[in-house]
Amino acid sequence: MMALPPVHLQGLATALPPHRARQADVVAMARELFKARGGDFERFKPVYDNAGVQERHLAVPLDWYAHPHGWAETSQRYVDAGCGLLEQAARSALARSRLGVQDIDTIVTVSTTGIATPSLDAHLVNRLRLRRDVERLPIFGLGCAGGVVGLSRGIALARSRPGTRVLVLVVELCGLTFRLSDQSNANIVATALFGDGAAAAIVSTDADGPIFGPAGEYTWPDSLDVMGWRIEDDGFGVVFSRDIPVLVQTQLRSATETFLGVHGRTLADIDSFVCHPGGTKVVAALERAYGLPDNHLKHARAVLARAGNMSAATVLFVLESALEAGDGPRHMLTALGPGFTAAFLLMNSA
Repeated sequence: MMALPPVHLQGLATALPPHRARQADVVAMARELFKARGGDFERFKPVYDNAGVQERHLAVPLDWYAHPHGWAETSQRYVDAGCGLLEQAARSALARSRLGVQDIDTIVTVSTTGIATPSLDAHLVNRLRLRRDVERLPIFGLGCAGGVVGLSRGIALARSRPGTRVLVLVVELCGLTFRLSDQSNANIVATALFGDGAAAAIVSTDADGPIFGPAGEYTWPDSLDVMGWRIEDDGFGVVFSRDIPVLVQTQLRSATETFLGVHGRTLADIDSFVCHPGGTKVVAALERAYGLPDNHLKHARAVLARAGNMSAATVLFVLESALEAGDGPRHMLTALGPGFTAAFLLMNSA
């Protein structure tokens, strides 16, 4: 059997929206938004203090959240802001790769914080002036795992057709999913963690740069209620279990070792763990699960502090930081998303 050609990371770039919000300002706004809970909100104040988020970037200014907005309005903002961020990230990735838009053969677009038909990639074909024969693959529903899974799908497409170039795009506008009518605990926690952001990666067999290895996933049984959306009349209702850190600490290592074992590797073969941070409790659980020193996930913590949890896009921000710092060379990207699913991807930057 002929060996499959290696796929390289040819370019990587990230983008943040213009509205910067400090955590202190978010707390003040949240106290007003959740005033229907009265003094009960104050017992959630430590959630903001311990989230590990110092600031985040949003597609809308903070005062936008003081008023109710229908799904039609938020969906239009999702398309406008999402396409703008993806265009910015894509152009940066192309420039870093010294490629033009006409060099792109396929685009894979990942997002779970809005719905659009035509999908965002169709809008980008026109905004970027991509070739008329460019192939499109929009992916919805992967949540925080989408950055790793979407990149893996792009790699598989590039490997199946050597010489083609695949542009993987990820955008999440978590802030637009906030619903003023939702006074739930989960919605409070979401306001403490989530931010907006986008990333773009170009992968190809016909390139230099870091080489991707195997990818894999593991979905736990009877875990559909751990993370996801409820569809409400006015938009998405956030769902995530408070048990996620416990699940990470107690069950992720076994799933990871199974994935690595299939490919003849062990945790000892990994130099750099590029993890989606989720929140500080999840980061701590990841360190315990993998037996890592306290400072190993420093890039995950730094991204969380300066940009919050941007769902699927976050892990690509962490990867960008790890590569810029020269970490590695043997990396493993990991993220967790609805399903409840763990996603893995190996990469060598030597």
